[in-house]
Amino acid sequence: MTSMHTFTRFPAPARGWLVPGLLAILALAGCTATPSVEPKAPAPSTRVTQPAQVTTNEDAHSQKFALWVAEFSASARAAGINEATLHSAFDSVQFLPRVIELDRAQPEFTRPVWDYLDNALSIQRITRGQNKLQQLHPQADTIAARYGVPAETILAIWGMESNYGSNFGHIPTIDALATLGFEGRREAWARSQLLAALNILQNGDITRAQMIGSWAGAMGQTQFLPANFLAYAVDADGDGRRDLWGSTADVMASTANFLARSGWQTGQPWGAEVRLPPGFDYARADEQVRQSATAWANEGVRSMDGTPLPALADSTIWLAANAGGPAFLVGPNFRTLLRYNNSTSYALAVSLLAQRLAGGPAVQTPWPRDLQTLTRSQLLALQTALNARGFDCGTPDGMMGSATRRGIRAYQRSQGLPADGYPSLELLQQLQQANTKLP
Repeated sequence: MTSMHTFTRFPAPARGWLVPGLLAILALAGCTATPSVEPKAPAPSTRVTQPAQVTTNEDAHSQKFALWVAEFSASARAAGINEATLHSAFDSVQFLPRVIELDRAQPEFTRPVWDYLDNALSIQRITRGQNKLQQLHPQADTIAARYGVPAETILAIWGMESNYGSNFGHIPTIDALATLGFEGRREAWARSQLLAALNILQNGDITRAQMIGSWAGAMGQTQFLPANFLAYAVDADGDGRRDLWGSTADVMASTANFLARSGWQTGQPWGAEVRLPPGFDYARADEQVRQSATAWANEGVRSMDGTPLPALADSTIWLAANAGGPAFLVGPNFRTLLRYNNSTSYALAVSLLAQRLAGGPAVQTPWPRDLQTLTRSQLLALQTALNARGFDCGTPDGMMGSATRRGIRAYQRSQGLPADGYPSLELLQQLQQANTKLP
């Protein structure tokens, strides 16, 4: 599980820098050997060779990576990892340049939530999930009853993370985490996850060759990071191993256990799509404004079909787009899904997919598909323009967060606009025009 919790497949292992027999390499570094016979002159070759400087740089980088792995191995040994596990993990460890490329990538364009949901809630995914529910009954129902998490929610996460086990990545977890640790941008995090991965190997839950997943170190059919695997993975099939790669029972039970121990409230729905009353103050559609569903009903908030709102004691009105798009009443279980993946688009996708798997409705309010989503550079310009007008967004970074949303709302109120906090292109253009008139 990652922030937006996505992963990319790529043929990195064939392109990585292999560090075979790490300890032997370190022991023999700098040594030379004398041939027993005089070598023959090499035959003429037409092969195009790389410049010597390129080879030298790659060799130096490979040696630095080997030294980093050796240093990490020493710390892992001190933390209780045995020699057999260290050899298994690191004798063939590779540096994967593509992992660094993906980690550093900062997409210029932000994906609109409706595009994200179009893929997440495809007819194929819904149909396949419903078929899986039928195939896995009563096993899924037994796990749901044990942990208090609906089978549809478990299947929805499974569907989102790997399309029900059909695509969970093929990058060796050890290689990915060692690469991220060596590169250094998130070294402390990568080292902790790599140590957790070694503990998983040492426990015998999975072999190194089978421990695969995304480029960011998330593993198995529901994309657990190694530390979360140690904390929440379950041996549901009783074979003595926690297997998120090959055991459907372990996959479902582990996912349910994660949610149950992260605050899932049994018997409560995630929320529901709602209709907002005329004159609704959109500034109240904020995660910090929480009250009972009854209180929202007293303000005129209604369900889409006229039935009573879900009985949620601590709920929030949430807008996934602007004031013209769908509105949702969300409760504690929606916030628990954010513990699995801290993305509101992801939590909404899981919630709506679970709803569809249970035979519930799709979103009824049309999405504002004519809105142009701001690029990161445009959002950076919007933040800068708001700050210049005295509407504090914090340090401009091109990322949408609560501070930016508050700044947008304050500006919208000052202009008599619905304070929905949505960063539109029209808003950016209006601000830029106004700022050109500033002294």
